[in-house]
Amino acid sequence: MRLHYLIRRAAVLIGFVLVGVYGYLSLRGPQGVPALMDKWQEIRRLEEDNASLQRENDYRRERIKKLQDSPSEQELEIRKQLKLLRPGETSFILPDQPKQNK
Repeated sequence: MRLHYLIRRAAVLIGFVLVGVYGYLSLRGPQGVPALMDKWQEIRRLEEDNASLQRENDYRRERIKKLQDSPSEQELEIRKQLKLLRPGETSFILPDQPKQNK
């Protein structure tokens, strides 16, 4: 009877050890915690990209609405795109500033 009890206890202990080793290897493996953390970082980056694109889309929608509704905005945009000047206006062209590395 005592031998049967020791064998059962050893089997349970070996079972727990095997489950623990399997869990450890699963969490440390290529599909474990490091992969999960990489996916979370990628999700965060993609959410930031989506927010940035949404802001850009909103800005462009507003710009299009202004151009549709305002003749003065249309005129300014046309003059800017075609580099046109009204009589008596002067245009100054400045050289590009050299970029400073920080």
